Amino acid sequence: MISNELKATIQGAYTRFLEAKGLKPRYGQRLMIAEVAKVLGDIAVDDEGRRAGDPAVVAVEAGTGTGKTVAYSLAAIPAAKAAGKRLVIATATVALQEQIVFKDLPDLMRNSGLNFSFALAKGRGRYLCLSKLDVLLQEGQAQSATAQLFEEEGFHLDVDERSQKLFNSMIEKLAGNRWDGDRDSWPEALEDQDWMRLTTDHSQCTGRHCPNFQQCVFYKAREGMGKVDVIVTNHDMVLADLALGGGAVLPDPRDTLYVFDEGHHLPDKAIGHFAHFSRLRSTADWLEQTARNLTKLLAQHPLPGDLGKLIEQVPELAREIRTQQQFMFTLCEQVADFRPGEDNEGRDRPRYRFEGGVIPEQIREIGIELKKGFSRLNDLFTRLADLLKEGMDGEVNIGIASHQAEEWYPLFGSLVTRAQGNWELWTAFTAEDPEDSPPMARWLSLAENGALFDIEVNASPILAAEMLRRSLWNVAYGALVTSATLTALGKFDRLRMRSGLPRDAVTCVVPSPFVHGDAGVLRVPDLRADPRDAVAHTAAIIRELPAMVEDARGALVLFSSRKQMQDVFDGLDRDWRKLVLIQGNLSKQETLNKHKARVDDGQHSVLFGLASFAEGVDLPGAYCEHVVIAKIPFAVPDDPVEAALAEWIEARGGNPFMEIAVPDASLRLIQACGRLLRTEQDRGIISLLDRRLVTQRYGKAILNALPPFRREIA
Repeated sequence: MISNELKATIQGAYTRFLEAKGLKPRYGQRLMIAEVAKVLGDIAVDDEGRRAGDPAVVAVEAGTGTGKTVAYSLAAIPAAKAAGKRLVIATATVALQEQIVFKDLPDLMRNSGLNFSFALAKGRGRYLCLSKLDVLLQEGQAQSATAQLFEEEGFHLDVDERSQKLFNSMIEKLAGNRWDGDRDSWPEALEDQDWMRLTTDHSQCTGRHCPNFQQCVFYKAREGMGKVDVIVTNHDMVLADLALGGGAVLPDPRDTLYVFDEGHHLPDKAIGHFAHFSRLRSTADWLEQTARNLTKLLAQHPLPGDLGKLIEQVPELAREIRTQQQFMFTLCEQVADFRPGEDNEGRDRPRYRFEGGVIPEQIREIGIELKKGFSRLNDLFTRLADLLKEGMDGEVNIGIASHQAEEWYPLFGSLVTRAQGNWELWTAFTAEDPEDSPPMARWLSLAENGALFDIEVNASPILAAEMLRRSLWNVAYGALVTSATLTALGKFDRLRMRSGLPRDAVTCVVPSPFVHGDAGVLRVPDLRADPRDAVAHTAAIIRELPAMVEDARGALVLFSSRKQMQDVFDGLDRDWRKLVLIQGNLSKQETLNKHKARVDDGQHSVLFGLASFAEGVDLPGAYCEHVVIAKIPFAVPDDPVEAALAEWIEARGGNPFMEIAVPDASLRLIQACGRLLRTEQDRGIISLLDRRLVTQRYGKAILNALPPFRREIA
């Protein structure tokens, strides 16, 4: 049982917080604090202070307005400190991460009396690499000098002045302590292609051998993280750490309490993390280029000892693998009948999925050869990188100077990463799936490669349950999963299936403080058009929409397909179209800002959006007084991972429509409806333009799982 001392600490902190803020206790918030404290504050430990017994996992669905962050922080921070553990709070979005670090936790410290330290942990890719910035500045200066020289001779050379201006500005701000090297704190938006030149990854970083190590912004941030009580990060970083065995970047899972906020994203994030892909033609080009470059390197630098012997083996092996890649390309081309130019009209890239994840024998045989080849290549590059590391230390003479080893190390590090990625892909692609487990989804996609087309080979798990069970739930000291949408059709079954929650995990739903029946109306009008008939349904929306939302200052119209969204927009009266901001013309944030500015000016404004506007968009008050949902948001049926999962469920005698499609649609619809009420003062209407909610049995189940708004069904 939770100790009286811990109970008193949590209750006292909550009371002080409410008094300091002049707030009344919320029933849902109190319930959530109690549930989280009960599970995370009562974990049995062994002599070494590690969890003894079954996994300690709790899943809490807490509706909008509950105050989730305050609830779990008030329970989990004292529980972690009492147990001598660290707390890791992981979110799915940068927006929530920043809200927790810059708003919620400082507010909690000021007002609750709890004493704790916290830090934001980001991946290396969010930080500037000073060595890369140095190189780019030197290159720029050399380029400018060359251009000037040629100008004197009457020639003109273009210099990338925009990039040079950016890099100079960065070095000035760093020197003046006006920037910390974090991409997210740079005052303007940075283009991905610019940032990629400025950052590095684990395989290319020379660590303490780097001349900029003492000033390295990434290591400074990492150092600060080692001493804090609470680390705020994202799902991806936790999954990356667990994939490395845990404790590589973040604290050891056995000494960590985890909170997964926006936890409904965790299973999909985990699948993405363990999915692999490789492009056949571009990898063949890379192998040829690597062989050429290393042959040239050996010609320029005759290398003694192991270093030379290892490099000598690469060109022949790379060309051998390249031949197999080309053979694989021909086989895949025959199987999938891919032809360039097939991907016109902006459709999704053509795909070919192998049913049941079963690969034709000839393709599998070549895949196994590729797996062996990349395994040998990966081993060679790893041994080379290790040798260069020794050379950087200067303790072992590897035949080149330590500064030369330091220069070469990032190059060989990037070769390791690519060879390993290909080895992982072919291992997953050719593996035999265990009979009692879900198979891998395996498919081919058409991809662009300059003027030519390429074939992308993919392998992905269809469920993350087993991986999360093995790497997370069974290892962690304790964990909480929370979100406003964890249940589907009122049950936790979907989450259990997809995330592998332990059998005895505690689950509960805590109510939102919103009185939905007073605050909103849920309408299902009769448009006299079946949503399955896209043309008739689109015509009906064009006809009815203007009158439907005319009383709302701000309205949000959500579509399941980009085509229908565009067709409705094109079919509306020209003057009415001026009220509409359609997703995709501007960035998401610019679109939302423009919408808010219009409403603030007393104008009407209507947002047209797709799935990304149905979740995480915060439009309180007049910004959103009417939400219109065109259709029940069933998933697009051609997603290869979802199609493979449906196939597997069907093969086991299940009904994929009722077990996957309906619960998934229910969850998405609840998220979409969640856009209406963002504060307790909000009022408005939701219109669902899909009669299947009342005519189909599954529709009634979806309808009854929605928040309890007052209903008006035509």
